[in-house]
Order: sequence, then structure tokens, then C-alpha cells
Amino acid sequence: MLSEIKEIGTLGLIGMRGCETLSAKIDEFLRGWDIQSGGDGRSVLVQYACPRFATGEAKGMILESVRGYDLYILADVLNYGVTFQMYGIDVPMSPDDHFQDLKRIIAATNGKARRVTVIMPLLYEGRQDRRYARESLDCALALKELTAMGVTNIITFDAHDAAVQNAIPLSGFENVRPAYQMIKALIRTNEDIAVDPSRMMIVSPDEGGMARCIYYAAVMGINLGMCYKRRDYTRIVNGRNPIVSHEFLGSSLEGRDVILIDDIIASGESVLTVVKDLKQRGAGRVFIFATFGQFSAGLDGFDRAYEEGLIERVYTTNLIYQTQALLDRKWHCGVDMSKYIAHIIRVLNFDMSLSNLLDPSERIDKVLHAARK
Repeated sequence: MLSEIKEIGTLGLIGMRGCETLSAKIDEFLRGWDIQSGGDGRSVLVQYACPRFATGEAKGMILESVRGYDLYILADVLNYGVTFQMYGIDVPMSPDDHFQDLKRIIAATNGKARRVTVIMPLLYEGRQDRRYARESLDCALALKELTAMGVTNIITFDAHDAAVQNAIPLSGFENVRPAYQMIKALIRTNEDIAVDPSRMMIVSPDEGGMARCIYYAAVMGINLGMCYKRRDYTRIVNGRNPIVSHEFLGSSLEGRDVILIDDIIASGESVLTVVKDLKQRGAGRVFIFATFGQFSAGLDGFDRAYEEGLIERVYTTNLIYQTQALLDRKWHCGVDMSKYIAHIIRVLNFDMSLSNLLDPSERIDKVLHAARK
């Protein structure tokens, strides 16, 4: 069907620093589908560079023509695994450095691309999306900056608060959730799993993640619970109000497997506290779904939780940087999102609707039906 529809422009993909592996996988899928459609299977990767001066200043360079291209730029703004030299010192790239390089590459296209789409799995400053006092709204400002530079579409995954798109109401903004891939990975890696309301429950670690968990509970046909975080709003520690305690709202957990679902595991302190509370309430196995596994405080806490039998597995996607140490952990299960991103790019390149891709409820139902046989 796609072969009968004209592309809106020559497809091009730029994988920013730290996205080389993911962009190569996406390119492989796109080339394979192009061959199936009678094409030559050419690589869609566009060569670029962001050289830096000794002071750390940089510039963006596109090393081939992108005139008339439908250009997609993939950026992992939290990849601290890449570095640059500044005054002879090897410096890890911060989210600000990644975002500046992204803007440099957009500027280097000189407006010659027919359309520019930014795929930013973890939204830059996504947790700074609302104002509680006299403070900046960094995420909204970043979105405005990108659209002002000519970006037509912004695609992100599991946004901390998708309402931030209200900052750019006339521009394309897609918030994609990896529910299908997570559920499929859970069933694939646990042959004895029983997706049944009498044997399993979805739990949200806080009130902010309820919408995400309601969707999982609905498509899986199981019950929902929530942990409520009581915070100390009189002080700020590491940029946030510290948690005093967790309260659970929901039916009995006794003997039930639990899927704890969150968008981000940062330090992991909060989620591990919730896990301990759930186990004390009689929960069976605890599986954790987190789109973005940052593990900013290291992996030791999760190692101890696994050894003590508190957690069964932690599922995170390859949408952001993952250390080899994480990938080697017995309790970790990676969820590959490259094929899904490739599908999104291919559909958009033919200017078709993403509705079927963004709502995976039918595909989830098929996976669950097959697992119950």
C-alpha cells in the first residue's frame, strides 16, 4: 500500500551523538522495508559533524545535501556516556550540551529540508514542565525554540506531563507510549505469567502516573492500585521535596503479582521504597516497567533488592543511554524500540495517520489472547 503513495520528501535520518546504535537499527528496518517495496534499500542515515574548539564551543555541519528531504533527527539528551574536550579536560555531555548540538544541526540545514521532525524520546527538561513559584519553564521554552527554528513535528515517549504541548498548540507533538512492547516483553520472559485480576495487579508509584497505569489496567483487564507520596514541602533536597512516606490505595495485594509502572527510574530510591511497602502488604512477584532507566544513583540498590527477593525484573527501553553494567544485570530486561520508531518514521514519510500506531490496544489484546491459550 505504501508503495502506491508518494513520499513527501527523500527520507533522511540523523542520529545525534549517543544515538548511533539505535539509529543504525532503525536504518536497518527502513532499508529492509524499502527493498520489500521494490526500492534499492539505500541507507537513510545522513552524515553530520559537531566539531568543537578547545574552549568547548562548537558548530553543526551537515556533510551532504538535504535539500527537499523529509529529515528526522534522533536525540538522546540524557546520554552522559559521550564526552567532549574542553581546555584539555574530558567532559561528559550534559542535557544542555545535547540540546545545543541538536539546535546546531537544525540550523545547519539552512532551511533547505522540506520538513524537519525531531524525535526526542526523553523530552529535554521534561520534568520542569510546570511552575510552582518564581521559576523557569524550561521544557516549554525548549519546544518553542525548536518550532521557531522550523521543526514541524516533535515526537517524544512517555512525557512526564504531555500537557506541556500546550506551549506549541499549532505544531505537531506526539507523545508515544511503549505499552505494547512492555507487555510483550513481560510475557516473552515469564512463561508462567498469569494476566488475570485474581492473580495480578497494576500499581502506580504516585498520583502523577495514574493516567498511564489506568491504560495498562484497562487493556490488560486487571485491577489498579496507587501509592500516594506524602512529601515535605517545607524543604528541597536534590531539586525536589523529599518523600516522608508512601500510602497505598487499592484492594488486597495478598499473593498477587504486581506490575509497578513509571515513566522514569532516576535514583530509584522512591520506587524501591514502594516495592518494600508492596511486599510488606503481601504482594507476590514485583515487575517494574520504566520507559527510561536512568539509575542516576547506580545499580547497587536494585542489586540488593533482587538478592532479597523484592523485585523479579525491571523492564526499561533502549530509548536512552544504557550502560553495559545495566545490560548485564540478571534483573534487567531491555525492551527494543527501534522497529517501532522505524514504523513511525515510515508512516510519517508517506504523510499518513499515526492513529493505529499510537493506539496499540488491538495488538496488546492479540498478545494477551495468545498467552492465555
